[in-house]
Amino acid sequence: FAAQRHVLTYMEDAVSQLLENREDISQYGIARFFTEYFNSVRQGTHILFREFSFVQATPHNRASFLRTFWRCFRTVGKNGGKYSSICCYLLTAQEYHCLLQLLCPDFPMELTQKAARIVLMDDAMDCLMSFSDFLFAFQIQFYYSEFLESVAGIYQDLLAGKNPNTVIVPTSSSGQHRQRQPLNDCNPLEGVEASLFYQCLESLCDRSKYSCPPCALLKEMLSNAQRMTFYGFLVALAKDQGINRALGALPDKGDLFLDPAMDQELEKLVAQISGLSMSGPASSSGDTANVPVRNLPRINSPWKPLHHRRKMDAESEGSNEETDSSEN
Repeated sequence: FAAQRHVLTYMEDAVSQLLENREDISQYGIARFFTEYFNSVRQGTHILFREFSFVQATPHNRASFLRTFWRCFRTVGKNGGKYSSICCYLLTAQEYHCLLQLLCPDFPMELTQKAARIVLMDDAMDCLMSFSDFLFAFQIQFYYSEFLESVAGIYQDLLAGKNPNTVIVPTSSSGQHRQRQPLNDCNPLEGVEASLFYQCLESLCDRSKYSCPPCALLKEMLSNAQRMTFYGFLVALAKDQGINRALGALPDKGDLFLDPAMDQELEKLVAQISGLSMSGPASSSGDTANVPVRNLPRINSPWKPLHHRRKMDAESEGSNEETDSSEN
């Protein structure tokens, strides 16, 4: 059970965080730190602003990152919706990558580009994409990245008439992804026999230690075609709502822009901002008694940023000392 749930990974990370932030943690105790750390793991907020090697370390981390990305930026896709006046509807791959980097600063551009190719193909990488198209393509590419690398090798071997059982399953979780060889999928007559392709995928899923889509869903998807290209396989994976439900990170496409809990928080935030802006003239005249005091909801943040805040405080203190010395 411990290995299946990657308990050791989280214990090692918790101890590392404890040692790195021991001065802050000593103020309220180790027991409280571990309680809050594992609560954040359970809630899926533990991946915020963390390094990519940690974000992609476990299936739970990947699902948490996907869910967080959706909840933070789903209003990007609300074309004509309530918040459409402050959001864009279509974005480029580079712009989506910037959004990903807001949550994970060192998120690799390569994964974003691979997800964009599922939507746009290689010859249209500069085109705009809707949020829903990019999100479901990104989900498949990010969550099943090792699986897709192996499938690409199997597909190439089948095209060349080789034995796909010689394909090596990736064993490294360092976050370094091999450059996928360009696949000539433009000709609809090309591709491999779908039934043989499925047999190879079934064998891959049986021996792979990484996350793979359910074999029953792969069989159902491939049984509807006689031949299948690799690009067609990626598109089918991204559009299959059965695979999306099995993964469990995102809602169905029809419910993609529905999140009542987040909408309620947005309503509160908009009301607070509106109230403060309306009280602006009174405060400028010196009458601050009428400005309402609101307690903003406290959001639990991961422990990693504490280290950065201490560094920023130290730098700020240093700059103040320089200013004081220059004034003297």
